[in-house]
Amino acid sequence: MINIKTLREIELMEKAGKIAYQTHQFIKKYIKPGVTTNELNDLVEQYILSHDATPSFKNYEGFPKAICASVNDEVVHGIPNNHKLQKGDIISIDIGVNYKGYHSDTAWTYSVGEISEKKEYLLKHTKQALYEGIEQVRPGNRVGDIGFAISKYAKKYNLKVIKELVGHGVGNNIHEKPDVPNYGHPGTGPLLKEGMVLAIEPMFNLGTREIYIKDNNWTIATVDGQPSAHFEHTVLITDKGYKILTGEWLNG
Repeated sequence: MINIKTLREIELMEKAGKIAYQTHQFIKKYIKPGVTTNELNDLVEQYILSHDATPSFKNYEGFPKAICASVNDEVVHGIPNNHKLQKGDIISIDIGVNYKGYHSDTAWTYSVGEISEKKEYLLKHTKQALYEGIEQVRPGNRVGDIGFAISKYAKKYNLKVIKELVGHGVGNNIHEKPDVPNYGHPGTGPLLKEGMVLAIEPMFNLGTREIYIKDNNWTIATVDGQPSAHFEHTVLITDKGYKILTGEWLNG
């Protein structure tokens, strides 16, 4: 069943989304050569806890850390460790915030110092694809409209959509129904209704779309070692369109 949120639930999710957005603004200034992903993790966890919230991901199905930190060819679910970031890397930081039992979920891919033109291209267009998908969010549209817009944009810029990984509903669980694939056909899939909350999250590869799971049983990376990017917002469906709960671009 797809949950329709009450006004009280929406208020709590708006607060969770605001904290997640502020956490990204806080952490991005620390992303530089020489910092470890563990250090970034600890800073994020402390920041979230200081705002009367908890990290959604920590201990979720056994995940050991507060954030997912995925570097270069890692797509998602990178486990923070003592690896030091280097100039030219890209890192996707996925943050979930639990505020009084309700969640938000947002990811952003950052450059570490100056990066290659290919990586700049990947980040620019994966980010734009997120907003292409969000623009399809309104009552009466369907989940397939979101996925179609994202995949159409990816194809235009010759980037590969990872079909095994999808967006999802968000609420008092970090992952709820429906699945929100980054591909699809217009007019298909679950109907979008006012009060639904979705995490929309394109994940694009520069090379092949093929992926594998690393030995830690969490981290997913590209088979060919080419870089991957990930951008995600938590979005509320309103009576007229959408409201982004995890970013500055709030209303559509």
